[in-house]
Amino acid sequence: MTQAASQTAYNAAIEETLIAVEDALDECDVDMDYERADSVLTITLEDNGTQVILSRQSAVQELWVAARSGGYHLSFKNPGWLCSTTGEDLPTLLDRVLSEQQGAPVSLGL
Repeated sequence: MTQAASQTAYNAAIEETLIAVEDALDECDVDMDYERADSVLTITLEDNGTQVILSRQSAVQELWVAARSGGYHLSFKNPGWLCSTTGEDLPTLLDRVLSEQQGAPVSLGL
C-alpha cells in the first residue's frame, strides 16, 4: 500500500470511528456531552465535569485518548483500534476510562 493510500485508509478509519463514538454517546444513558472540533472529540461527564479526549494524530497514524488515568495511543489493526500499552481495543478502553471517571459503569456499546 502506498503512503497516500495508507493515509486515505487511516483518515477513513478515524472518521468512521469518531462518528461511531458520537452515535454511541447519543444513545448512552449516562449524562455526557461531547463536542467535536476538527480532529478532536471532547467528551465531558456532566456529573463531575471531567473529560476524555480523543484526537487524531495523522503524522503517526494513531488515535490518542487522554483521560484522568493517562494517555493512550491506539493504532488501527484490522478489525479495530488497539492500545499499544494496555492491549485493549477502543471500545474496552473507552468503557473503562469513562467508568473510572464517572465512578459507575459506563458502556457505550461500540
